[in-house]
Amino acid sequence: MEKGGAGMSVLASPIRVGNLEINNRLVLPPMATAKSTENGEVTDALCAYYAEKSAGGSLGLIITEHSFVHPRGQASAGQLSIAKDSDIVGLKKLTTVIHQNQTKAFAQISHAGGLAKQAIIGAEPLSASATVFPKVSRAEGIPKQMTVKEIQHVISAFVAAAVRAKEAGFDGVELHSAHGYLLNQFYSPLINKRRDAYRGDQISGRIKLHLEIIRGIQKQVGMDFPIAVRLGASDYLPGGTSIEDSVIAAKAFEEAGVCLIDVSGGFSFYTHPHTKKEGYFCDLSEVLKKSVHIPVILTGGVVTASAAEDLLVSNKADMIGVGRAILKDSNWASEALAALE
Repeated sequence: MEKGGAGMSVLASPIRVGNLEINNRLVLPPMATAKSTENGEVTDALCAYYAEKSAGGSLGLIITEHSFVHPRGQASAGQLSIAKDSDIVGLKKLTTVIHQNQTKAFAQISHAGGLAKQAIIGAEPLSASATVFPKVSRAEGIPKQMTVKEIQHVISAFVAAAVRAKEAGFDGVELHSAHGYLLNQFYSPLINKRRDAYRGDQISGRIKLHLEIIRGIQKQVGMDFPIAVRLGASDYLPGGTSIEDSVIAAKAFEEAGVCLIDVSGGFSFYTHPHTKKEGYFCDLSEVLKKSVHIPVILTGGVVTASAAEDLLVSNKADMIGVGRAILKDSNWASEALAALE
């Protein structure tokens, strides 16, 4: 059982993530706001949003909304960009706003892959394989299978994005390998039908891209810049990713130097097909927490302080992500911590 300090709730207790001391276990997970410019640049409205969410310092960690690492990986109009060096100036404004409120900030870096839309990217979407996506993904047709050269370009794009994140003052980066995006497309056997070194019928092939990105980032920014992975730990679909796969993946990520696993759905996206209970991905996070020595974040339908605390006390996770409740009510975090005192 987890315990906070004397008279302190577990939710309010500090935690170490890599070399970072985080004030408490409460996380604002990445949620797209579409408040960027058409080119994905930071706006005053976006800064105001994060200033409001972090006000009072009641959130331990904010993982900012998914930012595309390359124009061909843009998921939607108004998505935040980390794809070019000129983005750093705006991103610095964003981290300054969050840090002023004594909150740590990670940048979530992402490539939409086969979920990109041709109308937005002006090119054919790329993926692990040229295959039909599950209906739930709302993919527009069959993407082009990436060549090994194109994979190398994507690795370079992720690495360059992490360098920009560090320069912009982020405390770490999170690789987005959930919700059907490109890294998730390589990870899921539903999409990855490759037969080369990135092969889809072996977990080692399906996480090869992730590990190459992780090593590339470490080479450029050093071993002490925290890297998290948001893992679509199950597709909840026949023939899809299973929790057994994710135990192997999480252990490999930890061994590679990843310091945080953020659990979500794969091609079930951010919903669980069988339950709506608070912390609905706890069937995944509990298993992963037992399998690794690094902190595990659980997000999914948490709307009450008592549920957040219970999930921590019962060892379902080390940190709790609360998205929609904080989206609706910016005072949720401070009120939750006060309610548990």
